[in-house]
Amino acid sequence: MNNTRAVVFANGELVNAAAVRLVLQPEDTLVAADGGYLHMKKLGIQPHLLIGDLDSLPAQEVESLRAAGVELEIYPREKDATDLELALVRLAERGMHEIRVVAALGGRLDQTLANLYLLEMDELKGIDVRLDDGHEEILIIRSKATVTGTPGDTLSLLSMEGCSKGITTQGLKFPLEKETLCPSRSRGVSNVMLENEAVIEVRSGALLCIHTRQNPAD
Repeated sequence: MNNTRAVVFANGELVNAAAVRLVLQPEDTLVAADGGYLHMKKLGIQPHLLIGDLDSLPAQEVESLRAAGVELEIYPREKDATDLELALVRLAERGMHEIRVVAALGGRLDQTLANLYLLEMDELKGIDVRLDDGHEEILIIRSKATVTGTPGDTLSLLSMEGCSKGITTQGLKFPLEKETLCPSRSRGVSNVMLENEAVIEVRSGALLCIHTRQNPAD
């Protein structure tokens, strides 16, 4: 795995499996976090790395991947980290500059929240990591970020750690200019992209940015 961009398939839900192809690039390193492989299989995609305790996969499936030359990294079932966390740590260690995580949303609420919090891992500092299933794209902004989409897409900004200050946006219907968003208020919800790119800057604090595409692939 020599490329510095990776896509990880987690074991959550996919609202629109075909839309996942919007996330993929030809040279991506493809990683299956345990049962995330089942999503890849439906799409006809083979991982470069399968990681986790593999309790969600039949043994014959695992052996078939091994025989095909897929790298396997197997952990015991009783462990202190989710399969997705293990995958993210490994990719950080291998020098990835950009990581996209597919199928990390939906299903169990505790798993979804845990996946969102993984974006804050110390190991991921300096890496562009986003949860993105082709329909929704989620990232944490601590300084500046660019979101690419189409006019009409929804973009919400939620403060994560107390009030976030000095927020300035470009390319949104309801612009912010050095303003403050607090977790006890809903002001940042349901803004609209006016251009193909939106730029968000924040001087202090952390923003959870949720980009919802209006026309994901059918």
